[in-house]
Amino acid sequence: QVQLAESGGGLVQAGGSLRLSCAASGSIFSIADMGWYRQAPGKQRELVAVVTRGRNTNYTESITGRFTISRDNTKNTVYLQMSSLKPEDTAVYYCKADTRFGVVWGQGTQVTVSS
Repeated sequence: QVQLAESGGGLVQAGGSLRLSCAASGSIFSIADMGWYRQAPGKQRELVAVVTRGRNTNYTESITGRFTISRDNTKNTVYLQMSSLKPEDTAVYYCKADTRFGVVWGQGTQVTVSS
């Protein structure tokens, strides 16, 4: 099995930056794609960015050019560098891993952007 542990959330002013980290442990050999999702109050969870094991990336349009996803396979960690943050980026951010055994989610980390 795979376990995911997110960190790096917090409170930041609009225009600021944060970096989220998601460390994987357990059966890491089984992990293919990893990604970040977010869920704002009263809204559905949505894809933010995804990175494949080969480091190909894909982003949702609303964050393109502001967020960067990266992956360090030697550390079994995926990062989300967030810049030029806006109040509408406020949400709980979840890490997700697609594994041989199924989909695994992290517990989530809160990101709050004040105006």
